[in-house]
Amino acid sequence: MEGCRWTTAGTLLLASLVLSSRTARSEEDRDSLWDAWGSWSECSRTCGGGASYSLRRCLSSKTCEGRNIRYKTCSNVDCPPEAGDFRAQQCSAHNDVKYQGQFYEWLPVSNDLENPCSLKCQAKGTALVVELAPKVLDGTRCYTESLDMCISGLCQIVGCDHQLGSAVKEDNCGVCNGDGTTCRLVRGQYKSQLSANKLDDMVVAIPYGSRQIRLMLKGPDHLYLETKTLQGVKSENSLSSTGSFLVENSSISFQKLPDKEILRIPGPLTADFTIKIRYAGAADSSVQFIFYQPIVHRWRETDFFPCSASCGGGYQLTSAECFDLRSSRVVADQYCHYYPENIKPKPKLQECNLDPCPASDGYKQIMPYDLYHPLPRWESTPWTACSSSCGGGIQSRSVSCVEEDMQGHISPVEEWKCMYTPKMPVVQPCNIFDCPKWLAQEWSPCTVTCGQGLRYRVVLCIDHRGMHTGGCTPETKPHIKEECIVPTPCYKPKEKLPVEAKLPWYKQAQELEEGAMVSEEPSFIPEAWSTCSVTCGVGSQVRLVKCQVLLSFSQSVADLPIDECEGPKPVSQRACYSGPCNGEATEYTPEESELLYGSLQEFDELYDWEYEGFTECSESCGGGVQEAVVTCLNKQTRETVDETLCVTSRRPPQLLKACSLDPCPPRWEIGKWSTCSLTCGVGLQTRDVFCSHLLSREANETIILADELCYTPKPSLVQACNRFDCPPSWYPTEWQECSQTCGSGVQKRDMLCKQHLADGSLLELPETFCSTPRPVTQQVCKNEDCPSEWLLSDWTQCSVSCGEGTQSRNAICRKMLKTGHFVINSSLCPPLPFSSLTRPCALGTCTRHNRPVHKQSPHIMAIKKVYIQTRKQKKLHFVVGGYAYLLPKTSVNLRCPTRRFGKSMITWEKDDKRLISSAHITITPYGLIKINRLKPSDTGTYTCTAGPVQEHFVIKLIGSNKIIAQQPASIREEETMRKPSLNEALRTEEKHVNRILFNGSKAEKRGHLVDPSRWYDYIVSRLIQYRGWPGENLASWEAQESTERNASSEEDQSREYSLPFTMITEQKRLDDIISNLSQQPEELKDVYTEQLVVQLAHEVFKSHLEHQESVIRASRKGLDTTSMEHPVHRHVSGFTSSLRTSSAEAFLPTSVDPVNGLRRPHQKPAILRKISAAQQLSASEVVTHLGQTVVLASGTLSVLLHCEAVGNPKPTISWAKNGEEVEYNDRMLLQPDDSLQILAPVEADVGFYACNASNALGSDSVSIAVTLAGKPLIKASRATVINTESPAVTVDIGSTVKTIQRANVTISCQVAGVPEAEVTWFKNKVKLSFAHHLHDGLLLIPNVSLSDQGLYSCKAANLRGEVTESSQLLVLEPPRPLPYLKDLTAVLSSAGTSAHSVLTSSSGTNMTISPGSSALIGCAVDGHPTPNITWLYSGKPLSLQHRLLAAGRILQILNVSDAPDGEFSCLAQNEAGLLTQKASLAIQEYQWSADKLMACSASCGHKGVQLPQLMCLLDGAEVNVSYCKEKPKPALQPIACNRRDCPSRWMVTSWSPCTRSCGGGIQIRRVTCQRLTVKGNSVPMSNEACAQVSKRPVDTQNCNRQPCVEWVASSWGQCNGPCIGPRLAVQHRQVFCQTKDGISVSSDQCSSLPRPLSTQNCWTDLCGVHWRVSLWTVCTATCGNYGFQSRRVDCVHIRTNKPVMEHHCSWRPRPANWQRCNITPCENVECRDTTRYCEKVKQLKLCQLTQFKSRCCGTCGKA
Repeated sequence: MEGCRWTTAGTLLLASLVLSSRTARSEEDRDSLWDAWGSWSECSRTCGGGASYSLRRCLSSKTCEGRNIRYKTCSNVDCPPEAGDFRAQQCSAHNDVKYQGQFYEWLPVSNDLENPCSLKCQAKGTALVVELAPKVLDGTRCYTESLDMCISGLCQIVGCDHQLGSAVKEDNCGVCNGDGTTCRLVRGQYKSQLSANKLDDMVVAIPYGSRQIRLMLKGPDHLYLETKTLQGVKSENSLSSTGSFLVENSSISFQKLPDKEILRIPGPLTADFTIKIRYAGAADSSVQFIFYQPIVHRWRETDFFPCSASCGGGYQLTSAECFDLRSSRVVADQYCHYYPENIKPKPKLQECNLDPCPASDGYKQIMPYDLYHPLPRWESTPWTACSSSCGGGIQSRSVSCVEEDMQGHISPVEEWKCMYTPKMPVVQPCNIFDCPKWLAQEWSPCTVTCGQGLRYRVVLCIDHRGMHTGGCTPETKPHIKEECIVPTPCYKPKEKLPVEAKLPWYKQAQELEEGAMVSEEPSFIPEAWSTCSVTCGVGSQVRLVKCQVLLSFSQSVADLPIDECEGPKPVSQRACYSGPCNGEATEYTPEESELLYGSLQEFDELYDWEYEGFTECSESCGGGVQEAVVTCLNKQTRETVDETLCVTSRRPPQLLKACSLDPCPPRWEIGKWSTCSLTCGVGLQTRDVFCSHLLSREANETIILADELCYTPKPSLVQACNRFDCPPSWYPTEWQECSQTCGSGVQKRDMLCKQHLADGSLLELPETFCSTPRPVTQQVCKNEDCPSEWLLSDWTQCSVSCGEGTQSRNAICRKMLKTGHFVINSSLCPPLPFSSLTRPCALGTCTRHNRPVHKQSPHIMAIKKVYIQTRKQKKLHFVVGGYAYLLPKTSVNLRCPTRRFGKSMITWEKDDKRLISSAHITITPYGLIKINRLKPSDTGTYTCTAGPVQEHFVIKLIGSNKIIAQQPASIREEETMRKPSLNEALRTEEKHVNRILFNGSKAEKRGHLVDPSRWYDYIVSRLIQYRGWPGENLASWEAQESTERNASSEEDQSREYSLPFTMITEQKRLDDIISNLSQQPEELKDVYTEQLVVQLAHEVFKSHLEHQESVIRASRKGLDTTSMEHPVHRHVSGFTSSLRTSSAEAFLPTSVDPVNGLRRPHQKPAILRKISAAQQLSASEVVTHLGQTVVLASGTLSVLLHCEAVGNPKPTISWAKNGEEVEYNDRMLLQPDDSLQILAPVEADVGFYACNASNALGSDSVSIAVTLAGKPLIKASRATVINTESPAVTVDIGSTVKTIQRANVTISCQVAGVPEAEVTWFKNKVKLSFAHHLHDGLLLIPNVSLSDQGLYSCKAANLRGEVTESSQLLVLEPPRPLPYLKDLTAVLSSAGTSAHSVLTSSSGTNMTISPGSSALIGCAVDGHPTPNITWLYSGKPLSLQHRLLAAGRILQILNVSDAPDGEFSCLAQNEAGLLTQKASLAIQEYQWSADKLMACSASCGHKGVQLPQLMCLLDGAEVNVSYCKEKPKPALQPIACNRRDCPSRWMVTSWSPCTRSCGGGIQIRRVTCQRLTVKGNSVPMSNEACAQVSKRPVDTQNCNRQPCVEWVASSWGQCNGPCIGPRLAVQHRQVFCQTKDGISVSSDQCSSLPRPLSTQNCWTDLCGVHWRVSLWTVCTATCGNYGFQSRRVDCVHIRTNKPVMEHHCSWRPRPANWQRCNITPCENVECRDTTRYCEKVKQLKLCQLTQFKSRCCGTCGKA
């Protein structure tokens, strides 16, 4: 059983400790500091899916990145049924352990959403649920219906491929990572067909292996099951009650409800299921079903057939056979054709037996397929037609034995010659599918609301595929209408006569027949029938039928001619019966009988309406309707007849049903073709084609999708256009690359004369064909200036002839300009490193030194110290590697001690520039430099280079005011802008260091700073400014500068003894101080600096004293030591005692400074952050400072939380837990020093404790986390923070933040937990990138905008679990004015023309309108959230008549006369602020004015008039005419003006047509001099009268001067193009546009003329070709699935019959050259030879080959 093989977590850990064998470490593992992965552990389970792990260890003392454990799944086989549930086994293991004093039988609690990997169990028979273990064993399923498994207490995703972390899922067919092609979706509906002799009926057969089955029955009937296993065992299940049960090992869920039954089977089915229905009531039932049916018959590709040749190269093919997956055998192909999803694989072809044949072996020509003498074979005729069109029939064929001779002639032979293979069947079944049957739809409602009426239904003929077709037996068709009774009584007088007494044709047609209504379409409208023509007996009735139409604009009816109406015209005469005459029995004459029964009764009984299926769906998808088709049928012949033969009043009602309800699949939307890209040759047209999806047919709402979502082939985006030859023109090639990459160069190109032909080809022509001038082929290319570059000479010879020497070379800086000129200037190039101009060289060992050559690299012995000179000294000696802060005028000797490198080879640089020996700085050949009397220009970095290694030494000067001096401006100009304040320098550097500490590498976080120089300056400055040195007064160092100082006084001697000349400390000590300072808050920087500097001073001085005493003891051995130690003690006692005082008293700012005795200013509270970790004073007591995490252990009895704060006045301390004030009690104690002590901590004490320090000036708060080892904690808040002013806001996670735009929002996620938790940030559940993060769990959202709104979540996770808190960020935008208001336009259009509109503004907008009119005032404001708008009039709420539109943003004043004076204002207000906008209305009258006159319309003659000018005035001033549009315009009367004779002037006629259409013609016109009189008459005048006024116009001009052009075609080319038919090819010619003189011009000039053809078909004997085929070879097999035959196919000339290239025949399809044959099942036959050449096969020893062994079974069997 499963339970025998559990592996606990403890066992896993123990296994990990004893793993000793390791696989070889890979290069990747070695680089990442990890050891190789160990071997995989034993699986945690033996079945059902378990977990195995592998471990590795970290080989570095540092932290390795990554995890030391990995997992994989194992034992992925199903457990046996008796193994039971794995989680249940783990619960039952606790059955023999008492819980709260008694035993329980534990059952598993599965599917716990909160913690699926804990072992929760329920006591059997009770409601008690207990977590018996924090985590289940590895390999336990997280959820019952999922493969996800628990590993180490965490739920891990497992795909259907049983791989950890895999997202692979099963498809609907149950195939892992499948594509859904191995099954098909089956859905349908069944409707019950009640029958007196049928008690039940089959609904649907669901085959073995089907999945996701769901059936729903509606109605009174019941479902039941029949099953049949693959072994043939049958059973039945009645499904009598609701529940879940197993049927043939398939799980079934059944629901039995009052009005319906629901059956669900997840599958896969392990048997064939048949769902049946048992009738239980008179009402009809329907069953809807849906399931996925496996495709059990699939095509399977066969192996390759035997090679067609034994040597010399042949070919072989594959085929496809239909395979039954259930029985694992090959079946007939039609089984696979049943599934449309099955696509038969195409045959594959490959070459084979490519080895050449032996020269003496002719075997290839005769083997293996008897090509020259085929065996007799069976041949068959085609199958006859099936004996039945459905329901199963038979078809037959004749089979005969034939033989083929050498010439291919076929003749019949005796059957015994073919008996070596089975005879093909002569009969086979066919059309085995079911015959069509009638299917009745649901009944319609009754046609009446009371009493007796009719109801109808549609009856369809459905075939085996569910399609509506014909072919059903008419005699068995169910009836389509029946009487129905509505129980509501009708309140009408009953008929006097019984129904049987009435004539069959008389059924009160007047009541049943519907009257026609007049519509907007012309239609026949019959009037009422006249009364019967007789009072008794049979007569006739007539009525008037008109063609009428409804006129919509006048709502009146108009009569039209009869032929305007479409469709059959209603009858205008009919027979009528008025009862028997004289009360006698009715006897009809033959004419009356014919009239009565021959017409009416025939119509009534012979013809009737019936439903015949439905129309096509109105839509193919997305929801459409189908209308039942009503036809008039002859009941005897079942033929459709004219509708007029059926009684109109009996026509069944219209029936509609919904169809094509599936949503429309994505489809291609196609745009219009663009204009052609070229005017000739072959141009292209493009169009837009995009994939769209119709969301709503009603709203016509469409969205654009990706192309992959449209499954049909994408329509073409491009098509060819303008396919005719272009004129020859120049075609340039690409410009070649410039001859120079920079500076000035030349580039060239070629020009070719080419012509684009209509077939898309480009024809290259001689240059003379191109008539236009040849374009340029060369141009100057001016690139940018070349970058400056150093030109280096060759190296000189080595400076020595043997041993180690040097080589040098010269350098020139040169720059080439784009003009081609050169500039030589050394300042243009970057500084050249000295090492590039000088290099060491070695020419072999000198003969006088016979020492071995050392191959170790050189080494500089540097000393990393910081030196601070305190008093004048003449000379100081240093070794490279450190920093020196020195007084001016001190001489310095700087040494560079090396190993394995000649001192004479050492080079020196200062600030990256080569040092040259001078009178001030001397460079000795012994690795030493001497600087004589330091001056400011000597400060900088000195670099000693010994071959490949370097070391540095930094020298800085101390000024007279104890400030570190900087280099003079001439040395470092960029330093002059720095402020002298050291605090400013500290703040600048602090930002840099913070960036390093929180964003840098691990090395940087440990204190190795990138550039510590400025930090060193700051600390050294504080150190030399410190005033607490023993016996030192304020002026002591300044007095040192005086050369007249008396050096012999006793006091001076004592000071020289006690204070060092040069203070020395390690660089590492300063690095530690810098690292410590960088972690302090801004307000405590100065406090901590002072504290750390005092400690440093103490260390330096103490070190100096120890050094002095050791020197004195060594020099004065034997003297009394007390006299030596006394002065030291006397001077230092005050200094050292001050160091012993507490930090809060001695070094922190209070109201009185204890060192200087000065009164300090008032100060805000500041809480001291301690860096040290929590102290475990004992096994039960923990003491810690703020900023740390306390982890409670099981033995912890006390936790003491310290909180020290400074400030003036002294701050008050208070404590809070998780944002709420701490309630002190006997366990939670506030100590006298404001510390918080927690006694006997419990789990409820876990949380964040905040120490709050406050005084009158402000407050400060710092938190500490108290947690258990387990799931992490997050410090959360539930406050709502609204920020409307501050540029930055910081909140705790859990808060709701509402802030203005462009503010910087910081969300703090303070996390505590053991193991340490990893913090991940999310926005709207999407993980944020690391670019958003800050250190210590802070998330900075800079420059907030509306796009930043959302839910920000912080997730803290460790190995024990995870926890998430979220904050909502809402961005506020105060109300702001908008330049426009969209809604105002829409309101104006609906309000009409009388409304005036105006927008408010901050300064106030003025508008003048007429009294009594209405006005619209818009308040165009925006903000977030949307502002609330309040309207005011003269500063008070509105009291006049008004309406608010567009959500209050538009105020409509119905009558402006109600508001004569005052100002309208809108007050917009939201959480972010408020805004007031104003507008004023002035009421004044507009009026039309016609006082001014326009200019006269003519200067002379009889037509001049003046019209009054219409203006709109307001108070006498002209305004826009739109203001007066509502006022009636005054009548305007024209006034005559300038009525006088006109002066004489020239009059011209139109130009005549041109005399020539091209080449230059002339046009003429008539010119006369005339005068117009005041009466309107035109009087001819002499030309002189007009000549005095103006020059005479010309009467002749040239026209149509363009040259005469025509299309000219060359002679046709040879008829040798591609063949396009029998003896048919294509030939081309050139078409040019040229003048009559033969000069070629652009084709555009001939564009108006019809263009001759440039391509035509032609006859050529070359295309007289056809495909010639040889006879088929004998089939390679007589039965089975592998037989095929081939033939030769050649393209040959019809006349010569010689083969030609195949492309000549490509205009006609190539015949097939191989085919399958003899595809019949092989029966077991006796082993015998089937070819005459088996002896040859045996001689050649080919019997081992399968293809020969089967053909020569008899011979090879004997062998």
